[in-house]
Amino acid sequence: MPRTPERPRRIRANRTGPLLVEGPVEVVLEDGTTVTSRRFEAAICTCRRSRTYPWCDTSHRRRTGGDAA
Repeated sequence: MPRTPERPRRIRANRTGPLLVEGPVEVVLEDGTTVTSRRFEAAICTCRRSRTYPWCDTSHRRRTGGDAA
């Protein structure tokens, strides 16, 4: 469903996985670099283990042993 002024962008948080953000989305990194995902939903890494940071590559699954996002 498209985002409108009446409907804010939806972000789903999972304690053991990434933030899932309705896309498209731009992320501004600490150094000021901006990266963009044009996907309908972007997985933002919160554990910083991803080799494709800020995008999640499911590295958290190998470390936690859980069945996270």
